[in-house]
Amino acid sequence: MRSNHTWVTEFILLGFNVNADMELLLCVIFSLFFSFSLLANGMILGLIWLDTRLQTPMYFFLTHLAVLDLSYAANIVPNILVNLAKHEKTISFPSCITQMFFFLIFADTECFILMMMAYDRYVAICHPLQYTVIMSWRVCTALAVISWSCGVFLSLTHTLLLLRLPFCGPREINHTYCEVLAVLKLACADTSINEIVILSACVFILVGPLSFMLVSYTRILRAILKIQSGEGRRKAFSTCSSHLCVVGIYFGIAMLVYLNPNSDQLEEQQKVLAMFYGLFNPMLNPLIYSLRNAQVKSAFYKVLQKTRAT
Repeated sequence: MRSNHTWVTEFILLGFNVNADMELLLCVIFSLFFSFSLLANGMILGLIWLDTRLQTPMYFFLTHLAVLDLSYAANIVPNILVNLAKHEKTISFPSCITQMFFFLIFADTECFILMMMAYDRYVAICHPLQYTVIMSWRVCTALAVISWSCGVFLSLTHTLLLLRLPFCGPREINHTYCEVLAVLKLACADTSINEIVILSACVFILVGPLSFMLVSYTRILRAILKIQSGEGRRKAFSTCSSHLCVVGIYFGIAMLVYLNPNSDQLEEQQKVLAMFYGLFNPMLNPLIYSLRNAQVKSAFYKVLQKTRAT
């Protein structure tokens, strides 16, 4: 049965439905965003490495977040820029699967890292006297390893389930990169098992962590309201506000993309929303954490003063 098919060896990424001039403009804009993302996340990593005051569990997880953002961008944006700059937008089958595999690792792992960051804030505010014991470096390392392991396992599951499917045409992916749902539509077989697994995974990595964070921040809010000092309440709120901004944006976009009913009319909107993870999210996270975090700004000014002194 399968021998009668001509197997697909490469895909065509349709990208955005715009003219050549607009593609060139998007290429320039995305290049600027990509460069800024690399610079901003590199700055965050550098500051945490150089300033001993930032070498705490909170910034340990922020380091992982910055690495994930850099990985996101490096995984999909260069290919998008190449496709915008030229008319032939092909990608080989192995390259497409590899891109999808790593994208899923980074996406899934970030959900868990954000959950671990919420747990860190919960312990810091609700159990401050036990913080150094509960959030020891061994515990932090274990939580990070668990997050990455879950991301790799889920990505490997999706990839192996997809590889068992035949791809015999069409070969046009209506997306800017090899996104799992867009690739799945091109399979020449029943994809119901894949869709069930994807939906189950989305519930596990989106609804589960979000529910955990909701409970954590409910308890955090109660603890903050009990603080007598206005300065103490302000400081406690400031340590949580950056994380809440990132969580709201990240999980909100993810639910719009992956938990919405499948509709051809929403394809273009979802295509734009999905770009958030590789392009806008890596740029926004460093801005949110640097602009809303006094310690990061203090470390940045300290490095600037040292640079000027030399």
